[in-house]
Amino acid sequence: MISLLRHHFSDIFHHAEKYRKKYSTRFKPYLTFTKATISNPRAVGAACPSSPFLARAMSEQIDINSDGYVIELGGGTGMITHALLAHGVAPDKLITVEFSPELAQHLREKFPNIHVLEGDAGQLDKLLKEHIGEVKNIHAIVSGLPLRSLPKPNVKAIKKQIHKLIGEKGLFIQFTYDLRLSSSQKKKFQLRKTRIVWRNIPPARVNTYISAYPRKLSEN
Repeated sequence: MISLLRHHFSDIFHHAEKYRKKYSTRFKPYLTFTKATISNPRAVGAACPSSPFLARAMSEQIDINSDGYVIELGGGTGMITHALLAHGVAPDKLITVEFSPELAQHLREKFPNIHVLEGDAGQLDKLLKEHIGEVKNIHAIVSGLPLRSLPKPNVKAIKKQIHKLIGEKGLFIQFTYDLRLSSSQKKKFQLRKTRIVWRNIPPARVNTYISAYPRKLSEN
């Protein structure tokens, strides 16, 4: 009887340890996100991590046959990063920018073969020059930043960088929790495609814009 009980409890502990490892790995990104949000809410900006459905909807807009770089703004827990790699973006062509030190470190550990730049997306050109060098061919900028909830000066600086760095036929992919169609980007980009991801919490609209021709944002 004692031997049977020992075997029974040993089996219970084995399965408990198995599930502990499984779920601690699964929930680690969310714990990291929560910790980063509490320590510096402005550095994170989003209310919650993007869902796999939203991440997939954004990554599917990328042409994997392009040899240009893909720049992700606001890597967060790496949900969109993972989707981009799963879609076929080459790791050496993926540059992820994250302002939060905790999340940037998390991304480096999770995706050791991509470029992770810790810093402000509003100074993207300086970050690229400092850590990578001159980056001319940018196929797409994928924004995981909730631009509507960020301070206006920050948004203006980020948009200035996007307009400055994306060349002809380059893509700008942005999600928004405002499900209404907006024409705010029409002067700089043409809306190529839009869709609503209902399975995200909250539901989000993914807008894909294409640069009609090379241009630089004026200083005014």
